[in-house]
Amino acid sequence: MKILVTGGLGYIGSHTVVELQNEGFEVIIIDDLSNTTIDVLNGITSITNKKPEFHKIDLKEKSKVEAFFAENKIDGVIHFAASKAVGESVNEPLKYYENNIGTLVYLLQAMQKNKVNNIIFSSSCTVYGQADELPITEKAPIKPAESPYGNTKQMGEEIITDTTKISDLNAIALRYFNPIGGHESIEIGELPIGVPQNLIPYVTQTAAGIRDCLSVFGDDYNTHDGTAVRDYIHVVDLAKAHIVAMKRLLDQKNKQKMEFFNIGTGKGSSVLDVIHAFEEANHKKLNYKLMPRRAGDITAAFADTTLANNELGWKSKLTLKDALRSSWLWQEKLSK
Repeated sequence: MKILVTGGLGYIGSHTVVELQNEGFEVIIIDDLSNTTIDVLNGITSITNKKPEFHKIDLKEKSKVEAFFAENKIDGVIHFAASKAVGESVNEPLKYYENNIGTLVYLLQAMQKNKVNNIIFSSSCTVYGQADELPITEKAPIKPAESPYGNTKQMGEEIITDTTKISDLNAIALRYFNPIGGHESIEIGELPIGVPQNLIPYVTQTAAGIRDCLSVFGDDYNTHDGTAVRDYIHVVDLAKAHIVAMKRLLDQKNKQKMEFFNIGTGKGSSVLDVIHAFEEANHKKLNYKLMPRRAGDITAAFADTTLANNELGWKSKLTLKDALRSSWLWQEKLSK
């Protein structure tokens, strides 16, 4: 089976390509290299002993997307390619709507024309906003988005759902909580270009002396220690969820044409919990300071993973400390 992975040299994409190849799938990667480097291809190859086919394509170029599908027989698509920084999306909404929505439309049009009927959509727990109840189940209401980024994930789900109603398309949206960590081989990991937008690369860069100090935004939230709580999931566990979801579609085991699954650990950790776990796991002290809250940040979000556990037969296995150890080893490798 031949699987197209868009954004396959990105953070989650590269780990998913590794798991696909380990399961015997043939993988084709499309990436525009806007938020990663071609070196990731070597990392994937060294882990799996197989070099995936790679095409440098910007999905905003509709004619190139059409040409790719006309020339390649694809059995399923895992769609990661998107801009993903919440703060940047607030400042550059049109960039996010073009990059995340326009490209999805071109992709679905090309799939429809070429009778490619299986897609996994990289969605996000941001679709829930600040949920009324914790842990968050898939039945939680979709709240008005806090950012254009969050809005593109909601709209993406709606666009795919509408497409499944009028075509042979079958789809699964995986709503991720907070992916962290890297592959145990230390050949691939999170590779932020410029100043990190996510907590863990900022933690590791602070530990490595690249950043002077880690800012903890908000110490007055209604949580056990006042800092915001999230569900941090190891990226390898997350990658494996895509494999079982794709097999579900290829084996026609899906119960609806569009399905939604939360992918998390089911456990919430505060920012201070993460800092202390990092210090314990890696025997390093972190320089951090408490700062006022950031706009758009919610108090707490963690998953109820019952549906994914029961329907997909998937469960997270790796711990927070596992993820933080691999993140630090990856940072040390980058620093060398």
